[in-house]
Amino acid sequence: VRLSSSLTGRPCGPSCPGRLQTRLKDWKSRLSYFLQNSSSPGKPKTGKKSKQQTFIKPSPEEAQLWSEAFDELLASKYGLAAFRAFLKSEYCEENIEFWLACEDFKKTKSPQKLSSKAKKIYTDFIEKEAPKEINIDFQTKTLIAQNIQEATSGCFTTAQKRVYSLMENNSYPRFLESEFYQDLCKKPQITTEPHAT
Repeated sequence: VRLSSSLTGRPCGPSCPGRLQTRLKDWKSRLSYFLQNSSSPGKPKTGKKSKQQTFIKPSPEEAQLWSEAFDELLASKYGLAAFRAFLKSEYCEENIEFWLACEDFKKTKSPQKLSSKAKKIYTDFIEKEAPKEINIDFQTKTLIAQNIQEATSGCFTTAQKRVYSLMENNSYPRFLESEFYQDLCKKPQITTEPHAT
């Protein structure tokens, strides 16, 4: 496993092992934050049927399933939160945020909500100098700008596929090589003390 700086992409220097421990602790605290705050946007509802969503750390076997397919990782709430934290540590969380926004967008039925969500996705991720601008080509951006004039659930399909492919081919393999993921896959060490006879 070759380590590199997430900012420059160049191999780490001699001081990297100490920074690796610091990054791992930071990574774990970000994961903890995402796990606590990813249930639903806004304030939790109070009342009789208030559901507090909790995430249970996956077994090593479950975590190993994530390496079989990118979709396995995205289908797991814990896996998705871990992947988001990983992307945040690599300064490219806009990709998963865009993908998730598109997934939510595709489920929208109301034409009014479809239109307002399309405009929000466009201003957040697509337009030039957007706060979370994703890296897609000019033709795709132009096509989206035309499509959102009369928004349909397929407005962002091309861009979503490109971002998915980018994550699957770049970020996902790095996530699988990360120390955090490797730790999740380790089976707990069972120590037994010798019995006195």
